[in-house]
Amino acid sequence: MGVPERLAERMSMAEQHEYLRARFSRRTMIRGGAVTLGAVAGGAFVPGATAQAAVPTARTAPATESVDGAFVAPFGRHLAYGADPRTEMTVSWQVPVAVKKPFIRIGAHPTDLSRKIDAEVRTLFTPAGVGASGDHTQYYVHAELTRLRPGRTYYYGVGHQGFDPAAPHLLGTLGTFTTAPAHKAPFTFTAFGDEGVSYHGLANNSLLLGQNPAFHLHAGDIAYADPSGSGQTSDTGFDSRIWDQFLAQTESVAKSVPWMPAYGNHDMEAWYSPNGYGGEEARWNLPGNGPDKKNLPGVYTFVHGNTAVISLDANDISFEIPANLGISGGTQTKWLEAQLKRYRASKDVDFIVIFFHHCAYCTSTSHASEGGVRQEWVPLFEKYTVDLVINGHNHQYERTDVIKGNKVAKKLPIGGTAYPETDGVVYVTAGAAGRSLYAFSAPLSYEGNEQDVDSVASFVNLKGGKQNETVAWSRVRYLDYSFLRVDVTPAPKGRTATLKVRGIAESGEQVDHFTVARRAK
Repeated sequence: MGVPERLAERMSMAEQHEYLRARFSRRTMIRGGAVTLGAVAGGAFVPGATAQAAVPTARTAPATESVDGAFVAPFGRHLAYGADPRTEMTVSWQVPVAVKKPFIRIGAHPTDLSRKIDAEVRTLFTPAGVGASGDHTQYYVHAELTRLRPGRTYYYGVGHQGFDPAAPHLLGTLGTFTTAPAHKAPFTFTAFGDEGVSYHGLANNSLLLGQNPAFHLHAGDIAYADPSGSGQTSDTGFDSRIWDQFLAQTESVAKSVPWMPAYGNHDMEAWYSPNGYGGEEARWNLPGNGPDKKNLPGVYTFVHGNTAVISLDANDISFEIPANLGISGGTQTKWLEAQLKRYRASKDVDFIVIFFHHCAYCTSTSHASEGGVRQEWVPLFEKYTVDLVINGHNHQYERTDVIKGNKVAKKLPIGGTAYPETDGVVYVTAGAAGRSLYAFSAPLSYEGNEQDVDSVASFVNLKGGKQNETVAWSRVRYLDYSFLRVDVTPAPKGRTATLKVRGIAESGEQVDHFTVARRAK
């Protein structure tokens, strides 16, 4: 099925592709009364793979026909580590219409892509009446790669019937990734939260790529397809097509750097079951080693070199935005403690980095601090001497002193060093990836413009509502678009290993830097 000859003569290849996409979309959308997620392999639904629908009368919307694959180019490639980053990687991408027999090619050289692996398609159907868009079907494709070699760079290409990335004219579509090393070695990672689709998000992504990170952490509120962010079906302005734009925006980085998200309040898209995470399950293929993949798909952990990373879902314990409050029944916190205990006992792990959305400590005039985090998780962070906590939610950069027992345990000026084993925990809010900025009640204070203050008026969100507080732990406050860079340097046993943490503005300027130091095991 192609473009009629009389039209094709007057159309460019791009115009022909758009014609086929529009024609196919109109002919194959099956209208239903709710949003449904299904898993598709080779164009047919896999029995038992459909997620719980939003209402009992929901219908799935599989494509009934497909276009010539030569007219369909994959887009929105993004990587994610598996449970073992040394040997496992998932490559994910999107296609605008249904395709046949999707696959990935992989090899150690761009001219040697003989290893071909079938991929899985997860179809996400959003009917008219849900948010701003009409009937819309999205096709997310995932290929899980296992038994890779540690510390090895691989070339890969994604395709389907009619589009083979190994073809000479398509070699420009190839990507690369590098697995985590088998042993401790220096590396860099980056982090931010609250990105959305914007020039600023695109600019930050460009700077991220220049840092050459081993992986990137996204601390929630990813695309903002649901701009209201309360996690309710009454949220207004939802547009599932924003995700298409977001994945295209981040592809320049995420096609070569594992993009590891945690879920924020704007990521609870209530029309998709269960718990508003059905859409996220279609788009991402995360390690899946958390306490409850069905209810908490964004909770997982991995180890890169000497550093353990834990992603948490603060929607489970948020008093401020309680749509998913208590969904884990306490299992997430129990799982967290088990992981912290395991990592602290491991001879291979020096540092523990935790990231999630809602802030434990922040003085933003918009959301400030989340009491649920302080109640449930902060005592565990202190008990197991977590080295760094990264949050989003508040659209700004803020960094605390070293905190223990809800108080300043040690002042940490710009350029200072924290020793978690004896001092306490440092918290960074890195929520200025791209969305509109918030505000502080205290003067800005950052590298080159330090304005130390003894106390800052703020508030914390508790079960009964907001409670005002005056805090002394707000050390760095910067109000422009930015992200976090962390350089990890291991050391021989008994010597000092370090995390060198830097806040970097969209302009490329450094606005904060400090060091976290720990005796290597």
